[in-house]
Amino acid sequence: MKKSVVFVIFIALFSCKQEPKNIKLSGPIFGTGYNIQYYSEDNTNYQKQFDSLFNVVNQSLSTYLPESDISKLNRNEITKVDEHFKNVFKASKIIYRQTEGVFDPTIGNVVNAWNFGAEKNKFLTDSTTIDSLMRYVGFNRVGLVDGDIQKNKASYLEFNAIAKGYGIDVIANYLQSKGIDNYLVDIGGDMRVAGINLESKKGWTVGIDDPNFDGTQSYSKVVTLKDEALATSGTYRKFKTDDNGNRYAHIINTKTGYPSKTNILSVSVIAEDCMTADGFATAFQAMGIKKVEEFLERHQELKVYFIYEDDNKTLKTLTLNNFPE
Repeated sequence: MKKSVVFVIFIALFSCKQEPKNIKLSGPIFGTGYNIQYYSEDNTNYQKQFDSLFNVVNQSLSTYLPESDISKLNRNEITKVDEHFKNVFKASKIIYRQTEGVFDPTIGNVVNAWNFGAEKNKFLTDSTTIDSLMRYVGFNRVGLVDGDIQKNKASYLEFNAIAKGYGIDVIANYLQSKGIDNYLVDIGGDMRVAGINLESKKGWTVGIDDPNFDGTQSYSKVVTLKDEALATSGTYRKFKTDDNGNRYAHIINTKTGYPSKTNILSVSVIAEDCMTADGFATAFQAMGIKKVEEFLERHQELKVYFIYEDDNKTLKTLTLNNFPE
């Protein structure tokens, strides 16, 4: 009789177990929007937690917030930084060294001078001003010692080329800490995924934006991701055009201080985490295709997809290191 009772209770408990629910959340962040999907057996909504995490990252790293830690640091009001700042600083150092300075977070004031950054019309872009600002460009001259940033008072830091990817990783790591194995975290088209989309029983299928200069959105490249991150850097939305019709990217050449003249319209990078993908996507815009091809021979862990124009202004694509077709 006791065995029958136990068996009946087991059946009742098993039948009450909920199927994992696909929870979809969205909202504004980092000047764009986020879309998060995850499967939760207890149907927990983490909207408040996500918003709180986004706020903490913003307060640490956003140059668009006057009272953020990085803004205060750039005004030389503080030197002590939090763990988020340290994480991004250390990752940026690695990419800075691997790209031989092409990726350089101290280029921020020069970016502002060209009106591509957070502070508009801060400087005039005459050669004297640019030369003066370039004197303080060089991430090798900025250090992190016992949680304190050591830099020249005239140096200006910004991590906008990598902070969005880091914010994605923060949310992804939080979901993993809650035992969630299947998720997609997307901010402005950059994303990190894990597991599968349980609705389709496949990996996460995502589109890469076409380089549309008119601001419309379309996809001609669709890939399936699983347990990896994707970030795209495009020049087709932020650029300047000279009198001869040459297009100059918002990516500033860290050696000259001037916008990069480029035929590259977008670079998509797949990496293990989104902070890494984000940083290298920016760097690869400035490096150019030939140098990236050489670089990737030594970095098989990165997969890359280029959209560019040839000499006849015809759109071309190039996949490197087994970027998914």
